[in-house]
Amino acid sequence: MIATIAGDSRHFSDFGWLKTYWLFSFADYYAPDNIQFGPLRVFNDDVVVTGTGFPTHSHEEMEIITLVLEGEMTHKDSMNNTTVIKAGDVQRMSAGSGISHSEYNGGKSPVHFYQIWLYPEKHGLRPSYDQRSFKKEEWQNQLLPIASGQRHKNVVRFHGDATIYRGELDPGRAISYKTTEDRRIFIYLTSGDLVVNRTRLLPKYQARIDMENNLVLQAEKKSDFILIDLPTNRGWGYDKKTLRGSRF
Repeated sequence: MIATIAGDSRHFSDFGWLKTYWLFSFADYYAPDNIQFGPLRVFNDDVVVTGTGFPTHSHEEMEIITLVLEGEMTHKDSMNNTTVIKAGDVQRMSAGSGISHSEYNGGKSPVHFYQIWLYPEKHGLRPSYDQRSFKKEEWQNQLLPIASGQRHKNVVRFHGDATIYRGELDPGRAISYKTTEDRRIFIYLTSGDLVVNRTRLLPKYQARIDMENNLVLQAEKKSDFILIDLPTNRGWGYDKKTLRGSRF
């Protein structure tokens, strides 16, 4: 089953310094039928203007992965990390028992990035940090694992049975991805025109996929996208913090 969500169905907020699309219930956007997809809790498509950013704030019990598409962001945290995350970079924070951090655009242009939150497999983990750079050539006409809790090498590691891939297909190119009925697949199309098992995705569309054994992704136009392989987590309920929209 492939369910699609159009780009104009995303929740949009414009704070002046931040323009953001929230794909799942987040902050003051509460949608009880759109809390999470397996352990995928947050997928935000953010643009922060230069000279601004997120002041110091705290997280706990979450794997937070940031992918920078354009521009750069300066990160500081309570573990004494100070880093610059640039286009092509992937950052992971394991918030675990608690972490504070800030993100600031000190560059000369807006920074466009995706922030992805996944529930960890274990609670009470010691907070930790990882960052890695990738070149565009590495994900051209293929799926490149960039962050994973599975058995992939040369990736940003996180605590969970999932993998985040980046891919870009030239027009007419196709790739296959094997999955099973006990997995869920999430796809977000950054740009292009992508057909997934005869289901068409246009720019900023999401595909939420269940009960499929094999996927064929074919680009009608040059297509840039994120694919996340997740466990189904059947039987997961929503705790009171999640239902109140306060688990952040």
